[in-house]
Parts: sequence; structure tokens; C-alpha cells
Amino acid sequence: MLKRFIDLLMIVLLFSFTVDAQNKAVAVKATGEGFKLKCNGSDYFINGMNWDYYPIGTNYTYSLWNQPEDVIKAALDYEMPMLKNMGVNTIRQYTGVPAKWIEYIYKTYGISTVLNHAFGRYGLTLNNQWVPNTDYSNPLVRELLVKEVKALAVQFKHTPGLLMYLLGNENNYGLFWRGAETENMPMEDRQSTKDAHHLYRLFNDAAKEIKAIDTNHPVAICNGDLMFLDIITKECADIDVLGINVYRGISFGDLFIRIQKEYNKPVVLTEFGADAFNMQTNAEDQDYQSKILAANWKEIYANASGSGLAGNSIGGFTFQFSDGWWKAGQTTGL
Repeated sequence: MLKRFIDLLMIVLLFSFTVDAQNKAVAVKATGEGFKLKCNGSDYFINGMNWDYYPIGTNYTYSLWNQPEDVIKAALDYEMPMLKNMGVNTIRQYTGVPAKWIEYIYKTYGISTVLNHAFGRYGLTLNNQWVPNTDYSNPLVRELLVKEVKALAVQFKHTPGLLMYLLGNENNYGLFWRGAETENMPMEDRQSTKDAHHLYRLFNDAAKEIKAIDTNHPVAICNGDLMFLDIITKECADIDVLGINVYRGISFGDLFIRIQKEYNKPVVLTEFGADAFNMQTNAEDQDYQSKILAANWKEIYANASGSGLAGNSIGGFTFQFSDGWWKAGQTTGL
């Protein structure tokens, strides 16, 4: 009887160890030379890609994850080997992807996922009514978004292949691009600046809620360039990683050093790159695109911990793997 009990105990312990080994413990670590991302104690640098799947003839209404399993598997088995072959170790995906496919991508191709909750960027449903512009000061918005991210953490915290949570997608731009006409950048006395405090405070509260549930995965936010960095510094003390969508051409300029001096958090570039189409020549220009991308990646590496510059870069995500042609027109010419 004792031997059976010991054998059973060993099986349980072995199973527990196997599960823990598959579930990455991911953490941000400060070093004397900046910041590093650690996975189960080993250094991890994000060689990332923004990835989605929209077949020709579809638009934002299409979801790969609503298709039959054989269709999903065929799509992943076609695209993930290409990503792996080019050295991608992480993809950025929005919520909606089931945990089983995050695990499949990771176990089959060794590619991790940063799971992105849009956090009301493109509107949300309140009291069964669609609201296109999110008011982050609204208690109902706060209640809904906090509830959603808490549920996300509960659902995904034990998912093999999950690298970190990402909240938002340049939501700061949505604070003042209210209509069809683009507004000027906000000033101190603009409503958008006041709204920004509510946005970033809610980001921080949501991050704390996630971390109360899942202690093994960092929480990042996604900002449009460095707009409102002063407010982020004041309101987002509990964010682990600052994600930045940035398009500045061949160089990021002072981006890394400004964050080092003003916020002192690790940085991941959640979007960067250049179009393959050159509007000045009205033709495709892959040589110029590759020149921009190569220079951008060199700066990302040069600002990593121990590389001699800001030391706060933990990687980036090229934008993007597939052409989003449907974004021009939304529903026409698909």
C-alpha cells in the first residue's frame, strides 16, 4: 500500500513538474546595464512579427478561429514555418485566438504569443448598445474592461506559449481623432489630455488586476509613439513593459533614450517598419523597405541591455506579415 502511494505521489509530482516546465515563467529583470526579459531564467529577446490571417476576399468580419479545425490547422501549418524560417520567435495576436492554438503554435513551431486586448480602442458595447468612441472616465467602461482582462488572465495564465499580455493599440490617438477629420496634436488644456489621465490610470488598474491573477506573465501597454509619455510616467507605475507603435523612417531618433530618462521601463516596439509601396514614385520599392527595416532592427538590438546604448530594448514586432489591403475601403474591392 505504501509503495502504491509513493508511486502515485511520484506520478503527480512528475505531472506537476511537466506542466510547470511547459508554462513559461516570464519576468522583466533590471540589470546594471538596463532591462532583460527572462523566460524560465533564460534571456529572451523578442524577434517578433505582427501576425493575422485574412484570406483574399475577406475583411475585419473574418475570423480564422471561427473556421473548422482542419482549416485553422492548415493555415497555421502553412504560415508558421515561414515565420520560424525567418527567425521569428514571437507573434502578436489579438484576443479571440483560443488557448489551444497558442499552445499548438508554440509546441509545434516554437513561436510564442503576445496576447493583445484592444481595450476599447475601436469602440465597445455598453448596455447592449455599440459605442464607437470609448470614454475611459465612464464607470461602465471601467467595469467592462477590468472584467474582460481579468477573465483573460484566468483563461490564459496556464497556456504554454503565452509570453505576455498587451493592452490597447495606440489608444492615445483615439482620444482626439473623434471624427473623419484629423485633429491637431493635443495641448495641455485640450479635453484629450484630460481624457488621457483616465485612459492610463485605467490601463494601470487593469494591469494590477491581471497581475493579481497571473504572476508569471508581464503586462504591457501599446502606445502611439511617445505621446503622453509624461502622463504615462505619472499614471502607469505598475506596467511592466512599454509597448510603442512607431514609424519614424530609418531611425527611431531619441525614443529609447527618452524612455530611459523619463519612464525607466523596458521597451518593446509593438509596431514599426515601412510600406513596400513608395508613394513618391508611385511604385513598389522593396529595396527601400528592406533598408528601413534593417536599420530599424539594428537600433532595436543596439539599445538592448549590455549593448552600450539605452539598454531598455527587449525586442520588436515588424508590421506586418500580411497585407491589410481591406483597410482601404473596408468592404469594397475585397
